[in-house]
Amino acid sequence: MRVIADLHIHSKYSRATSRDMTLPVIAEWARIKGIDVVGTGDFTHPAHFASIEELLEPAEDGLFTLKKDKGDGPRFILTAEVSNIFSQGGRVRKMHSLLLAPSIEAVRKMNEAFGRLGNIKSDGRPIFGFSSQDLLKIVLDASPDAMLIPAHAWTPWFSIFGSKSGFDSIDECFGALAEHIRAIETGLSSNPEMNWRLSALDDITLISNSDAHSPSKLGREANVFDCALSYNEITGIIRTKDAKRFLYTVEFYPEEGKYHYDGHRECGVLYSPQESKAADKICPVCGKGLTIGVLSRVAELSDRPAGYAPPNAIPSRAMVPLEEILSEAFEVGPASKKVQKEYRRLVAEAGSEFAILLDMNVADIARLAGEKVALAVAKVRSGDIGITPGFDGEFGKINIFGKANVPMPATPGQIKLF
Repeated sequence: MRVIADLHIHSKYSRATSRDMTLPVIAEWARIKGIDVVGTGDFTHPAHFASIEELLEPAEDGLFTLKKDKGDGPRFILTAEVSNIFSQGGRVRKMHSLLLAPSIEAVRKMNEAFGRLGNIKSDGRPIFGFSSQDLLKIVLDASPDAMLIPAHAWTPWFSIFGSKSGFDSIDECFGALAEHIRAIETGLSSNPEMNWRLSALDDITLISNSDAHSPSKLGREANVFDCALSYNEITGIIRTKDAKRFLYTVEFYPEEGKYHYDGHRECGVLYSPQESKAADKICPVCGKGLTIGVLSRVAELSDRPAGYAPPNAIPSRAMVPLEEILSEAFEVGPASKKVQKEYRRLVAEAGSEFAILLDMNVADIARLAGEKVALAVAKVRSGDIGITPGFDGEFGKINIFGKANVPMPATPGQIKLF
């Protein structure tokens, strides 16, 4: 069966996160989006872990449902994100990691260790002073079936390959335990095609998740598997990079991510990698160093040209969230009453947001939503859009109907529908 999974989200206990990020609301929005398996987020936080134990019950292997759903509805998988800030190799490193756990007991073991080593009560994404390698030891000690996946792997701050505080390889970060890192999360500012430029990642599975801090952001990136509802099947596909059962990832256009290009937001300086290099990576307005984005960092570490596709690559499908598509079609803000009313109507009639974005043909979308919305979906699917790239913490700006600011070239891994 097709399983759409969003494995990285947060609860209301994480900083800068909506108070609506509770398990019942997350389940409701997973239904709206069409997500079959969603992360619990933040299992390290005592209050959120208590709600996991109180509100969820076991379903299939390693998965859970809300007790009130009586076995129906979206499945939850036990997940958390952890921040490590530590010194290694003469530099301060800052890294975020996604944790997957197969059982409540495994989570208890991790939380007991984390509680001895740091403060897990103040933030749903706790900050620890020990290394990522030590974090991996704790995870594996809790259960050999647990997984650590470097989160949003290319973001300038707080990631394994980040330009500000990361590493140049998985081996450099995890040393003798590197063999246990079987996947990385590409993040919103990167897509699989960019990662294919690094031969060192050929055996690493590239996953995509929303990292949602509010309910409506669920599913903005996701993973699509052909498998049973099962923790061990999902993690097994990820561990082995099973291209037959890992159908594709659902991707943000990476240009829309907050750190795709280089720049300095305070000074309004937005640079391509070539422009940044010509400027010696210095802001021409204030003279400070630019924030080097994901595109530049990928190019720095790559050993292949852009456009290369390895033979075992798992494809992707780039999309724009339906609220943004409606906003473009109606020429009003995505939070406007008109967009929100139409979004709810379309999802109710189609069954889910993913049913519209991934499955429906354009003619059916036109009958459901009108010609302009159908045209917008078709343009998004084919990459016929423009985006002003995101940089230095500012999201890129989508332009579906107007002149392209940055043309979206076809890439070998993008599934083409037309």
